[in-house]
This record gives sequence, C-alpha cells and structure tokens, in this order.
Amino acid sequence: MRNLLYAGTLSVSLVALLTACSGSDHSRNKSNAVESANTENKPIELKLHFYGVTEAEFNDRFRDALQRKFPHITFIWLPSSGAQNTLPETIARGEVPDIVRNIASTVHSSYLNMGLGYDLNEMVKKYKYDLSRFNPIFIKGLMDLTSQNGELYGLPVSPFFSRVLYYNKDLFDKFGQPYLKDGMTWEEIYEVAQKLTRVENGVVYRGFSANITTLIAYNEYSAPALHPEKDELYGYDIWKKIFDNYTRFYKIPNNSVGKTINEEAAVFQKGSVAIHSDIFSPYLNLGMLPNWDMASIPIIEGAPKKIGIFSPGYLMITKQSKHKDEAFKVIMEMLNDEVQLKDARNGFLPTVSNKEHMKVLGQDNDLYKGKNMKSVDYYEFASVRLPRARGMTPIDTSTADSFLRNAFLSAANGQQDVNTSLRNADELLRKEVEKEKSKMK
Repeated sequence: MRNLLYAGTLSVSLVALLTACSGSDHSRNKSNAVESANTENKPIELKLHFYGVTEAEFNDRFRDALQRKFPHITFIWLPSSGAQNTLPETIARGEVPDIVRNIASTVHSSYLNMGLGYDLNEMVKKYKYDLSRFNPIFIKGLMDLTSQNGELYGLPVSPFFSRVLYYNKDLFDKFGQPYLKDGMTWEEIYEVAQKLTRVENGVVYRGFSANITTLIAYNEYSAPALHPEKDELYGYDIWKKIFDNYTRFYKIPNNSVGKTINEEAAVFQKGSVAIHSDIFSPYLNLGMLPNWDMASIPIIEGAPKKIGIFSPGYLMITKQSKHKDEAFKVIMEMLNDEVQLKDARNGFLPTVSNKEHMKVLGQDNDLYKGKNMKSVDYYEFASVRLPRARGMTPIDTSTADSFLRNAFLSAANGQQDVNTSLRNADELLRKEVEKEKSKMK
C-alpha cells in the first residue's frame, strides 16, 4: 500500500469528484425516500471494497447467505489487494463502492478524509437496529476514533484477534516438562523457558519466541505508540515495563532473538521452539506442527488483567451510494447471529457479545480439534488502543508502531539498552509528527 502522503494527496484530488457524486444531502435524502418506496426488490448492483479480505474468503463466509436473502442484488467485487487497488486508487478509476470494509488505522486516510463518510445512525434508527448486541469496546473504539458529534461510521465485523501462548507439546514431552496451564504468570513462563532452552546433539532448542508486532500493538494496557494529547511517546514507564518483560527472554543463553522481526515471528513453526507468543487467528498456519496447544497469555505484573487485541474491521456505507437502504440490509445480514455463529465455529472471533458464540469457537475447524479454546478469552478483552485526540496531528499507526518494533529488536539483540531504544523511538515519533505537520502548511 502506498504511503499516507500519496493517499492523502490523491484523496484531496478526489473530493470534488465525490462531492459531485453525492450532491445535496437534503435533496438526496428526499429522493432516496421516494426511491426506497418505488424500487423495493428491483434488481440493483452493490459494489464492495473490502480491505484485507480476499474474494474467496468473502464467497466462503458471506456470498451464499446474501444471495439467498437478496436474489435481486448483484454483488460486484472490487479488488482491494495491492497498491493499485487501494480505495483512493479504485475511486480514481471511477469505481465508487457502496459498502467498504475498513480498519481503524486507515479509516481517516481511506474513508473520512476522502469525503466518503456516512453516518449509520440514520439507518440504525430507521431499522431499529440493536447496537447492544456487539461487544461495546468495538462501537466505542470506532466512535472515539472518528466521531465529532456522535456519528457512527461503521459496524464491527469478525474477526478480531486476541493473544495466546502456543506451545510445542513434543518438546515438553522430550524434556520432561509439564504442559502450560491457563492463568500462568510471566515469571512462571520465564522459568519454563529457561528449562527448555538447551543445545542437544548440535540442535539449539529455544524456550521462547514471539511475534514482536503483536506484543507491541496488542498490549494489555491498550497503549498506543504516540501519545493521544502530546507529540511524544505514550507512557514511557508502561513501554519500559513491556520491553523489560519480554527482552529478558532473549537474554537466556541460546535463546537469541531472530535477526529480523519476520524471522522471529516464524521460528516457532520450524519445530525447535517450545513456547511462542502470538495472536489467536485462523489465518495463522500451524499445520506443520503435529502436536501443539494453547494457554492463556500472561498479564504483565501490575497491568490490567485484560488481553490485548487487534480490533476488527468495520463495514461502512459510502455517502455517494445510491442504495443505502439495501447496503445497510446487507450489512445487517452479514452481521446476524447465524453468520457470526458459523464464523465462530470456523475459528473467527465474533464481534457480538453473545457468549454462546464463544462456546463453539473453532469447533468446525480441524486445526482446533482438541485444542484449549478457553485460553483465547481467559481474561477480558482490552479496549481498543487510545486514539489521537481531536486537533492533534495524526501519523500512520503502522509507522508509529514500527518505531517501537525496531526499538524492541535493538534492545532484544543487545544493540541498545531498553532506555536508549525507547528514547530513540520517542525521537523518531516526534520527527514523524513534525513531518506530517509540514505537509499541512
């Protein structure tokens, strides 16, 4: 995906086009009311741009149910992968979608700043849609990020990702260690990792590895990289606790961190690592390991007893859509209990608060047969990370997180101490904010 500077520039150039498409809100509302009354169930097309979702996944999860419910609607899939298929690029080609799937980190640059924003409160009221069926952290998280006066721009669609500890049962058996249990502390995990880190017959067995991206972005404090109200690193003491907690594992002899973040994230799958910290996700391929299981992610001492999460995607309607009622009906169908229950059974964490969905998590997915699914929500899920305050210059979330990821890697491999690595991350964040400010002058 191209950087936000390009996306922002392109978005500005599209505002006039999109404004022309949308027309006057008042006159449009009146014409929509007439159209809704006169075109019930007449054949229409709805264009979909779903960031982060392949067409094959959409077909598998949603298309059959939607076609049964709405035989008069033809769904047009707009590709969303690759730099040439970002939402700004798609619209620049003259393809304005009716329904968009977006995520928190791009909702401003690739939706609101482009003049696409449509407040769903109108439809929620019209169809008496019950928002309380969702886990409230997801509705609140989006509104905190985007709302000026109570606007609701999207509804949360599964999956979201929590964190767990994966462990290789074969290595525990090989070295005579009891399996992990839910509720263990990081101190206990550290002791186990020490015992399981060794060299035998020239093979290095590591006790612990981690997906560094997830431990930074999905932390139990809901801590962002950039302070919501200041142009600096958020919560230095919090980040020091996070760094100290994890870097100690890489000081265990023979448990050195991978050379790159990607290498470290993938090493568990090679079979020589006993414990791995990562997200729970049906997209994570562990099929090459014949004997693995999960335990709850420990909580850093003194932190809230909550599991850090990656927030879900959100289904949104564009202001320019001529079929808002139909689009909202489609969204309601995609988020109904039956569809979400099917998703849950396949291992997708549901966005609804119905506990029955969690009870069947992964039951239809062979990957999770016999696995400890209770570990996934052993603790309450943490809130969505704190957003930048209104009026403060935003920067790309992934860019901000990359400064902390690289700082962590430098501390873990011994190139810098934790304090120095955090100071460097703070300096990079400040410079990035100034760079973004200069673009607005």
